[in-house]
Amino acid sequence: MKNWKTITSEDDVRKIIDASVLKTQIIFKDSLSCGISAYAKERLADGSSLLAQKSEFNYLDLLQYRAVSNFISNEFGITHQSPQIIVIKDKKVVYRDSHHSIQPEKILKYL
Repeated sequence: MKNWKTITSEDDVRKIIDASVLKTQIIFKDSLSCGISAYAKERLADGSSLLAQKSEFNYLDLLQYRAVSNFISNEFGITHQSPQIIVIKDKKVVYRDSHHSIQPEKILKYL
């Protein structure tokens, strides 16, 4: 998706958490070597018009930024999965899902 913001540091994650007070934030953790992750990313792109009006998308390349992924897991107390979607509202995770369960229609309910 062209409107995804790339996450490259722990500071980026902190900014996302702070921004979640103003607008719901979505983090997509992607593994470029995983077919399931590619399929989940495609579904998100197809449903982006549903989600983009109510949220901001943030993208994390797990292979390149694994330490940042670990920071996200520790910060929110959630298990790392790949691919993974995390919805943050008011500095809290309100929804998370992974693998084949990542679907825009499900995410929309939490925006």
